[in-house]
Amino acid sequence: MPSIERIEPGPRMSRAVAYGDTVYLAGQVSTDGSRDVTGQTRDVLARVDGALAAVGSDKSKLLSVTIWLTDMSRFAEMNAVWDAWVDPANPPARATVEARLAGPDYLVEIAAIAAR
Repeated sequence: MPSIERIEPGPRMSRAVAYGDTVYLAGQVSTDGSRDVTGQTRDVLARVDGALAAVGSDKSKLLSVTIWLTDMSRFAEMNAVWDAWVDPANPPARATVEARLAGPDYLVEIAAIAAR
């Protein structure tokens, strides 16, 4: 039976959880709420990179990604950053939806599932 590895566990959640060869990332948000969608998306994707690296994975091993935007009219701005970041040889399955996020300063949140 594979073990469960919790990365940066807190009182409510872990930043990531690895089970065998599968990694589940919690929703990642920007650490700087003063940034626009472009800046927050860059920040969030850097946090995704860091969480994946912490469990021995990387963006080429993404399986599925869910992106939440507070305003779908900013979709093209987010996608411009995404397109520059994502591994074009290994794009994950992806969904993007409009939603109200946990705080008013958050404009984008990204959760992912990846292989190790």
